[in-house]
Formats: sequence, structure tokens, C-alpha cells
Amino acid sequence: MLSTVFNETSLTRGASRNIRKTILPNGLTVLTESVEHLRSVSMGVWITSGSRDEAAEINGISHFIEHMVFKGTTSRPAQQIAREVDSIGGNLDAFTSKEMVCFNIKVLDDNVAPGLDILADLVLHPTFACEEILREQGVILEEIKMDADNPDYLVSEIFTQNFWKGVPLGRPTLGTRKTVSGFNQQVLFDFYGSRFTPANIIFSAAGHLDHESFVAQVEQHFRSLAPANGHGFARIEAPPATPHITLRRKKALEQVQLCLGMPAPAAHDPDRYAMSLLSCMLGGGMSSRLFQTIREDQGLAYSIFSEVTPFRDTGSLCIFAGIAVENTRRVLELTLGELRRLKEEAVGETELKRAKDLMKSNMILALEGSSSRMANLARQQIYFGRFFAVDEIIREIEAVTPESIQTLAARLFRPEALSLTLLGNLGEMRVERGDLVC
Repeated sequence: MLSTVFNETSLTRGASRNIRKTILPNGLTVLTESVEHLRSVSMGVWITSGSRDEAAEINGISHFIEHMVFKGTTSRPAQQIAREVDSIGGNLDAFTSKEMVCFNIKVLDDNVAPGLDILADLVLHPTFACEEILREQGVILEEIKMDADNPDYLVSEIFTQNFWKGVPLGRPTLGTRKTVSGFNQQVLFDFYGSRFTPANIIFSAAGHLDHESFVAQVEQHFRSLAPANGHGFARIEAPPATPHITLRRKKALEQVQLCLGMPAPAAHDPDRYAMSLLSCMLGGGMSSRLFQTIREDQGLAYSIFSEVTPFRDTGSLCIFAGIAVENTRRVLELTLGELRRLKEEAVGETELKRAKDLMKSNMILALEGSSSRMANLARQQIYFGRFFAVDEIIREIEAVTPESIQTLAARLFRPEALSLTLLGNLGEMRVERGDLVC
């Protein structure tokens, strides 16, 4: 086994992050952070591929498998899994995204062994019983319908499908009615066998634990997992985004949902800190420019915000708002005006400092729980292959200047790169490319 120790002294009152990494003989990576003052341990099995690594005909299968592992293993039926988790006071959960799937459990430090046993059993020994597949198809088809009835979700989905049109990154994580209805036991086992391999798994844990002891327990469960044959699966890279204007009319909605977006830096881009600060100042909180201008000064929206979504090779910056149809053009004009102002005028030192302080505070507060530390370990490993000390991140944040923000704004806020999705009772509304001037 290969083992590495990372010790970090951070600004959190001199506390030390005791981070360690071990690679098991079969290639599975184990990460731990020992936090002596906690009574909990959070453990997560991270599959480092998601919906963007699926073929079109099986779109949604990662999410489907995430559901199916809870439906029973070779040694535990579904009801027993639920009872055992409750009996140790655990919190068992999972999620699927474009680039990863995570199965996680949080337990008291006294219950690490049984918690780990349940988590490993779910990941290693699912049965994918045919009758459960049929039931879960019905569940996920209802989930797809539920999301289609949610305008906040739907406008984002319509935007994404057109922004990365015809490529896996643009496809829905849940899949479609057609693809989900076509899943069967053999399809699930074939995909499971190609993705749930040691080289594609990171096991991260944080809380009151001992690294050596924990690694020994993980190895006991996972050493039977053989490395994948051949070269594994091909990761599908994203092409350049497709600028678009998409108007989707839905008469039943009281509001128009707006999503204005553009390409943004990838997760590992050197400008990622400037990108986060730019989004924060634009629409990241109550003091942001969009919130103050459109909600507080003009009273045109209840909610308006910006959001950065970075991936391994690309990213997006999107602005979301819910507005009355008669205010749509005015809100779009004011939003474009704020983009233009960020390009033409350097931000003030006071505004930039406020964004930096908010970003630093959010980062440090997020590390107060074992679950967030566990996720932080895994995500840094997935995207960077290394761990950034809090002090190092703070230095990078502090190094961002008004000039670098303005340069980044000029790079991002180009009229030809903008995309717009409007969803709602739009009537005869039309938006042309020439309307997106910033």
C-alpha cells in the first residue's frame, strides 16, 4: 500500500488538518481526516464518473444504479438496510451528478464498523432484482415528471441541454422516459461492472478516527474488488458551448423563469478564485449588484442570483431570476448593464474585500462538520489530485485584484458567447441575438 500524510496548519485558530491518503493494492484510494474533537465520522464512497460519462442510449443509468443499491444486497434486503442504519443512529444518503456518484453515511464514532459494513455492502453486493428494477423505474419516471413541473429546475435543464447540445454533458442526470424505461438487470450489471472498479473509486472519511485502523477495515471489505480489465471506460470531453436563445412557452406559469449564461473556467483553472469572487459580487448574496439593483432598487424580482458550475474541462456562469412577464425585458436590460459595468469599470476595493471576506468565511464554516470535510477531501482528490491548505486558498483569494476581475469579465461577458432561456407564459415575446448586448 502507498500511504501519504498531509498536515496543514490553518487559520482556524491554529487547528491542524490531519489528512492522510493510502492507495490499496487493487488501486482503490482511501482518504481520511482525523478530527479529534468530533464525535461523528462521515464516510463516503465516491465513483468518479457521472451522467456525462454515459452513452446516449443509457442516459440516466448512473442515477438509476444509485437508487438501486438501496433496494437490497446479497445479504441484506432493503428493509434490513433501513433498520440497521436506524439502529446505529446513522444518516445514509447518496447523490448523482454530471461527474460523480456518492454513497455516504454519517455515524457516531462508536459505530464506524457497522456503518462501514452497511456502506460497503451497498456498493459491493447489489442484487438489482428484476422486480425492484420495475418498481424503481416507476419511481424515477415520477421523479422526472416532478422535476418537469418545477420551473426553477426546468429552466436550468432546458438551458443546459441547449448549451451543451447533443453531447453527454447536456443530457439530464435523471435520464429520459425512454432510456429509464429500457433498463434491465443485464444493462445495470454491465454498467456497474465498468464503473465500480478500484481505480474509479475514492473512499473518503472524516471525523474521530484513526487512519491506519480505518484503512485496514476498508481493505478488509474492498480487497476482493478486482481491478478493471483493459483500459476502463473512455471519458467524454466537452466541446465548446453552443450559444443559444431558447424561449419555451408554458401558459400555466405565473412567472417567467430567466436563465442567462455563458462559458466559464473549468474546476482547475487558475482563474477559479477570481471567477468565484466575480459571481459573488454579481449575484452571490444580498449585497450583490443584481440583488441590489433588480430587487432592492427596482422591486422587479423576489429572487435573482448567479451561480458558477465548474466541471473537469469546462464550466458555466448562469444568472437566474423569476419575474413577471411584463418586466422580463427590463430585468434582462438591467442584468446586461451590470455585466457591461463589470467589463468597463474596475470594482472598488471595498466591494472586492466584502466578497473576499464572504468567500473565506463560507469556506471555513463549511469545514466545521465531518460531512463537509469528507466531501472536501474527495472533491479535491477528484479535481486536483492534491489537497489545498486553507492558508493556501486564502492567499489565492487575497491575490485577486480589481484588474484581474475586470480582465476576467471582459473574457466572459461577450455578446456572442451569451445564452438565454426564458420559460413561462411568454405570449408573443421575441428575443434576438442583437438584444444581448453587454
